[in-house]
Formats: sequence, structure tokens, C-alpha cells
Amino acid sequence: MLYIVPTPIGNLQDITLRALEILKKVDLILAEDTRTSSKLLNHYSIQKPLTPFHQHNEHQVLQHIISQLEQGKTMAIITDAGTPGISDPGFLLVRECIRAGIKVECLPGATAFVPALVNSGLPSDRFCFEGFLPLKKGRHTLLTKLADEERTIIVYESPVRLLKTLADFIQYFGDSRKCSVSRELSKMFEENVRGTLKEVHEHFRDKNIKGEIVIVLEGKTL
Repeated sequence: MLYIVPTPIGNLQDITLRALEILKKVDLILAEDTRTSSKLLNHYSIQKPLTPFHQHNEHQVLQHIISQLEQGKTMAIITDAGTPGISDPGFLLVRECIRAGIKVECLPGATAFVPALVNSGLPSDRFCFEGFLPLKKGRHTLLTKLADEERTIIVYESPVRLLKTLADFIQYFGDSRKCSVSRELSKMFEENVRGTLKEVHEHFRDKNIKGEIVIVLEGKTL
């Protein structure tokens, strides 16, 4: 049995009672970064074996984990923040479990793009989620395609690349396109900046940007 367990994106209180119950009862917890996850588990006095499972080792350890699950072990997979599989490790493991006939259960919980989208003031009935944009190869092709996307667009970004991505958006979409940038969601210094791409770019231009970033961008208007 494999449980997909979302963890808080910032505030440690944003974890469900059921998630805590699952983490306390499984045999093993797969963690993207065991140091980060240990802080959460220690906060709730959960003492379970942790093993690393991240983008740099998931291919190497995948079959070993499947073998343990087939032998009857129960496991939970967690990431540093949010729901595993959403721009974080998890997809490969879930796919392999399904192929092997191993039961998989995904708990509802935190995902950064949902509060960012709802809080943006942009249409949330139809949207496309692109995760992290390609750094080089494929970036031009994707941005050219997204320039004609009529649904609200959501992307993740790191603080060091925020200004470059906003500048790219201005180049491909025009500086008057509306957007919202959310950072440090659910934390003490949460910030949501809304306006045109030009206004938002100017807001962050001379700032020391910190925290994980969610950009919500208005779709192309007819």
C-alpha cells in the first residue's frame, strides 16, 4: 500500500488529521529531503524510518521500493512541501505501483498553486498549470504557444529567476497582460502582488526576492 501524503507549503498547522494518522502508521516514509521532512515529523512527534526519494535517485531506487511494497510494507511518500507528483517526485512511483497492482491512495491537501490561483482575482474556472518552465531547451516554443492560451496560466518559479521569467512574459505576452505573483504562501511574510506584467516586474526589480514563487497569468483575451 502506498499513500500519497500532502504536507504543508509553509505553516505546519496546514496538515490534515488524516495525514498525521497515516504518517504515524506506515512502515516507511519516502521523503524528498529527509532533513526538511524531519522538522515536520518531529513537530508532531512522529518517529518513523525515513528514506530519501527525490529526482536524483528515483530511477535507481524505484524497483527496490516496489519490491518492498509487494512484500507487504506500507509506505507514505511526502515532499518538502505540497502534494507529491505536482512538480515534485511521485509520478514515476505511482505509475509503477499501478503497473504492479499495488494499491495507491492519495490524500487531499496542500498544493501551492490553488491558493495562488484563487487569490489572484483572475478566472479560476478554467486554467492550465505548467509547473516550472524549461530553462533553455523548449522555453521559446512553450512561451510562443502560451501566448495564445486563453485560459489562466499558472507556473512555478524560483526567486532567482523571477525577474527573468517576468521579462520573458513581457516579451512574449505584452506588458499590459494581468498577472499575480504569490510568494511565501501561508508563511509570516506571505506576499501577493497583482497588476500588469510591467507593474509587477517593476515591483520586484530592486528587491531581494525570497521564497518559492507562484505566477498566475491572465489568458489571452479575444
